[in-house]
Amino acid sequence: MNFDIPYGKEKISVSIPDKNIIEFKCADSPAVKPGPEIEIIKDALSSCISSKKLSEEAYHKENACILVSDITRPCPSYKFLPFIIEELKKAEVKNIKVIFGLGIHRTHTYEEQLKLAGPKAAAECQLVDFDKNRCRLIGTTSFGTPVEIFEEVVDSDFIIATGNIEYHYFAGYSGGAKAVMPGVCSDRSVCANHSMMLEDAARAGEYFNNPVRQDIEEAGKIARIDFIFNVILDDSKKIIGAVAGKNNEAFLKGIEIYDSFYEISSDTKADIVLTSAGGYPKDINLYQAQKALESVKDIVKEGGIIILAAQCAEGFGEDRFGQWMMDVKDFEGLFNKIRQKFVLGGHKAVAVSKLLTRARAIMYSAFDEKLTEKIGFEKINDIQSFIDKALEQNSNLKIAVVPNGRFIKHCT
Repeated sequence: MNFDIPYGKEKISVSIPDKNIIEFKCADSPAVKPGPEIEIIKDALSSCISSKKLSEEAYHKENACILVSDITRPCPSYKFLPFIIEELKKAEVKNIKVIFGLGIHRTHTYEEQLKLAGPKAAAECQLVDFDKNRCRLIGTTSFGTPVEIFEEVVDSDFIIATGNIEYHYFAGYSGGAKAVMPGVCSDRSVCANHSMMLEDAARAGEYFNNPVRQDIEEAGKIARIDFIFNVILDDSKKIIGAVAGKNNEAFLKGIEIYDSFYEISSDTKADIVLTSAGGYPKDINLYQAQKALESVKDIVKEGGIIILAAQCAEGFGEDRFGQWMMDVKDFEGLFNKIRQKFVLGGHKAVAVSKLLTRARAIMYSAFDEKLTEKIGFEKINDIQSFIDKALEQNSNLKIAVVPNGRFIKHCT
């Protein structure tokens, strides 16, 4: 069986004997039928969930802000922003801002903003990067998280949250109110929210019992999200589904659609798991690519191997993450350290460190061999050769290939 593994903006071809491949069970059938992207976008905006059409909901508002994903996310905002902008124009909204939710990620160049938003948004709206130094406290969740929001959002008359829905390794799912928390929240807010990732229920595919996700939902209500527009993407980042309307009713429908496409399971654990983050931009740095490891960690046998193909052209992607990764081989030390004081960036290093206690991690990336070994991985320069040698030593190995870091719902 031949596989194309996304890596940066390219793909790596890998061939594995059929008898060694673990096959996954998929959902019975998608909840919607994919069609032309424009029609999917228009249909979602014309059949809003638990709300009137956007042009009616935003009618005569003085100003509006559209929260969109940053450069590290695959969401093709430029495809749907023109339709949202037209709806706001019908509503006679005078001032529209497109605000990029950076969370704790780096700021954009103007060229990156233009690429993300598209020419229509650039010409007709103000493009604004989130600034964590300009946040205002507007409330506190029942979990004790201070909701400190970017003042440009707080001062908007109408807030639209956009994004793409996919599994998230501790928030359950991306999308929905995640555009607010952590998208446009202060470090203090994000730290408080993300500190709950250490709880067992904070895992991919979990929504109702997930403390991180429920805290995010409360933050969205406090911030007063007026409307959401979320998309579901295929592996080539094409829009295959979309939902629009009231949060969180529309978001829950989006989860249902996403699960119908991507919920997969297996009855067998793997000796070797080959995965990637999904290529650019998800593997732009290790901070992002690390999520692929979390997505497949439960399908590898104890003491098995996970091979991560992630280019990481921008290295670690976050300074504190890079610093904590230098101690990744000391799980007990890192875990106690983050228990004493939660540190953004450090939380991902702890997740990697925990994984290394039960599996052997191998990386195909732009990192050099010395640094790769320093952060607990083994570097390889040829994935096919590595797998071929492993099969020469044991022809009965069971191998799972997850080309896009897809979350495996369960494995017995």
